[in-house]
Amino acid sequence: MPPQIEDILDRLHVVALPMRVKFRGITVRELALIDGPAGWGEFGAFPEYQPPEAAHWLAAAIEGAYQQPPPARRHRIPINATVPAVAAEQVPDVLARFPGAHTAKVKVAEPGQSLADDVARVAAVRALVPTVRVDANGGWSVAQAVQAATALGPLEYLEQPCATVVELAELRRRIDIPIAADESIRKADDPLAVAKAGAADIAVLKVAPLGGISALLAIADQIGIPVIVSSAIDSAVGIAAGLRAAAALPELRHACGLGTGSLFVEDIAETPPQTDGYLPVRPVTPDPARLHALAASPQRRQWWIERIKACYAHLG
Repeated sequence: MPPQIEDILDRLHVVALPMRVKFRGITVRELALIDGPAGWGEFGAFPEYQPPEAAHWLAAAIEGAYQQPPPARRHRIPINATVPAVAAEQVPDVLARFPGAHTAKVKVAEPGQSLADDVARVAAVRALVPTVRVDANGGWSVAQAVQAATALGPLEYLEQPCATVVELAELRRRIDIPIAADESIRKADDPLAVAKAGAADIAVLKVAPLGGISALLAIADQIGIPVIVSSAIDSAVGIAAGLRAAAALPELRHACGLGTGSLFVEDIAETPPQTDGYLPVRPVTPDPARLHALAASPQRRQWWIERIKACYAHLG
């Protein structure tokens, strides 16, 4: 059973983190943090997510705050650079925030942009980082994805090129580039369906949307394809949970998408520097002064409290 809602709310901090560039359509990331008996938990379901889906994010936050993490099998995690849908000339400045990264994930298929914009951005990244993967967030049709796979050049994989499992399976039959699934796992009633359908080569798993580290590890154990742990524009608390999940995996073949803390102007804790493209696995405790300075307005805090109450009703 989850802890009492009153205890959760007594431990709550709501923060608003300004971002360096627009990412996923936002320039300020609001998050609710729980200072629990076992550590800190983070609830940051995006505003458009309704309570039944957002409840998974709350479950992850409660797990982080009230339960000890699993044992680590490794003490540092390879990290990919994350390049938002910026103009090609901005790419060097973005990559400078990921020192030593050997892999970069590039956002593509941004609404209002063209394939030519994607090609230019990917080429600018490839000039600086040897291994490139792209993330379309389901933004292409199968035909558009086939065209993009040709135009973008050598890629480690295409992440969620199309929206549906059926489309991913068709695309996988038509191109040689590996396909990674993200939304088709974390937004699905059956997170294993994409693998059962032969629609993906790699699973991108995120702690918060899946309901916590334990839920992520259970899916990784069953899905039967290599796993990458990624963030959901998390604060330092959420990144620490992702690193702990990646550290607990029996096998980790690919760099993880857990370097997104560099997208914030300021975070709630000092983040460890990347060394040769790796981040260390260690607990994070927010800085009280930063929690105060980055606190959301009273109105936004109340909005998050009401949202947590609505999501709590959906917890088992």
